[in-house]
Amino acid sequence: MTVAELVGRALAGFGADHVFGVVGSGNFHVTNAMVAAGARFVAARHEGGAATMADAYARTSGTLGVLSVHQGCGLTNAMTGITEAAKSRTPMIVLAADTAGAAVRSNFRVDQDGLATAVGAVSERVYGPATAIDDVVRACRRAVEGRRTVVLNLPLDVQAAPASGADVPAILPPQVANPDPAAVEALARVLLTAQRPVFIAGRGARHARAELRRLASTCGALLATSAVVNGLFAGDPWSLGISGGFATPLAAELIGSADLIVGWGASLNMWTMRHGALIAPDATVVQVDLEPDAIGAHRPVDLGVVGDVARTAEALVDLVASADGYRQPAIRERIATEGRWRDVRHDDVSTVDRIDPRTLSIALDDVLPDERVVAVDSGNFMGYPAAYLSVPDERGFCFTQAYQSIGLGLATAIGAALAQPQRLPVAALGDGGALMSIAEVDTVVRLGLPMAIVIYNDEAYGAEVHHFGPHGYNLDTVVFPETDIAAIGRGFGADGITVRKPSDVDDLRDWLAGPRDGPIVVDAKVTSGPSWWLEEAFKGH
Repeated sequence: MTVAELVGRALAGFGADHVFGVVGSGNFHVTNAMVAAGARFVAARHEGGAATMADAYARTSGTLGVLSVHQGCGLTNAMTGITEAAKSRTPMIVLAADTAGAAVRSNFRVDQDGLATAVGAVSERVYGPATAIDDVVRACRRAVEGRRTVVLNLPLDVQAAPASGADVPAILPPQVANPDPAAVEALARVLLTAQRPVFIAGRGARHARAELRRLASTCGALLATSAVVNGLFAGDPWSLGISGGFATPLAAELIGSADLIVGWGASLNMWTMRHGALIAPDATVVQVDLEPDAIGAHRPVDLGVVGDVARTAEALVDLVASADGYRQPAIRERIATEGRWRDVRHDDVSTVDRIDPRTLSIALDDVLPDERVVAVDSGNFMGYPAAYLSVPDERGFCFTQAYQSIGLGLATAIGAALAQPQRLPVAALGDGGALMSIAEVDTVVRLGLPMAIVIYNDEAYGAEVHHFGPHGYNLDTVVFPETDIAAIGRGFGADGITVRKPSDVDDLRDWLAGPRDGPIVVDAKVTSGPSWWLEEAFKGH
């Protein structure tokens, strides 16, 4: 057995059941070793896509993500996806082949440790046969227990060295941090005096739906989420949906009128709080988070509680008196009738050959099955699917936006689809991001995924058009000729349709009614206009 085979076997033994990547000579043996030990290998067409697939798989499965890449160029190709994962604190191992120690003139030689640390990932290394198991265990523990993306460098000479078999120790789940009792009591006092409390749950609250709903019910709080955990409170009659740029007018009104805002595992950053506009001048702001450094990182808070969100919420229930708070019958009725974007009347600006993206999104929400997993790329269009397409829960929505790169949405949908195979995967993309990642349509076809790939196609980099256009700048660099993306999809072996009016969505309905043994590309020719959330984001910029 070689070190490469030992490393692959060890990772599979830790429960890594999928490995995403592009195989070259440097990562050939370690990838095959994982497959031989029971993991499924998913071949992407580009390492950048593979990285995002692994990231999305980890987010929507709750397990360790694994990416396998060739040395040098394989790693550099994957860096945008790795950066997104690192910024999102996704538990992920990047198996990165590396040049041998003596190969100082190799074409593939780059500072792989420096690359990893430059983007916020953790750099680890397999040093030799005697330490291989310990090195892998250390990397996996940092990934799982520390919620970090770890680049595990595997030098070629070390990979080829003989290794003896060794038992693979278990990787324990992250330890749950109990909050300080004094901090809990301080938060209880704040909750007892609040008249209009709002809870905003973020990524750190994904596991705490039941605990937060119980506490909110006790103290009369309304519920909202950051965009990345959209769906966490789906079906709750007191849920306002997403807070921030995607918030409905009603959600913005009620959050902005709160006298207490508690961020539960949420950073309360500029996006979630609309540059602070959703915080009333006299509101008390509290943050509960596992990481001490996260408290007050984006804005001053009146109280910070360090601890696990679920444990903190549990500890508070018995300390808080029952109160109606913000939960008044009139507010519940308004949430029922005004609480979704589709309930907000809009002036349909559809033309003869282009459909209003709001009208499109409502039609899609009507026709797509409830059991769906929605992945959204970045761009001017992104608020429409994020706000208008309902999802069944927080694992039905995957939003790789920590790095704000376009071109990640399709790969995100692939990773999420494999993690949630019982749901219809929906990739919502702009034309810019779709064409940037178009090769991965081949991956969707090859895997036989029944995915709806919806392109909000305005033939432009819309964010730049609507940011710079009003100031009279030349837009030739960000506007493109019309592209038949449906035909490109058919060229890869997918079904492809073009949508210019609501009735064209019937073609998608027909596809949904069929056997669905592969994807469909929906080339939606949408009207061009500044999105409400982008106008908000660009205020003062």
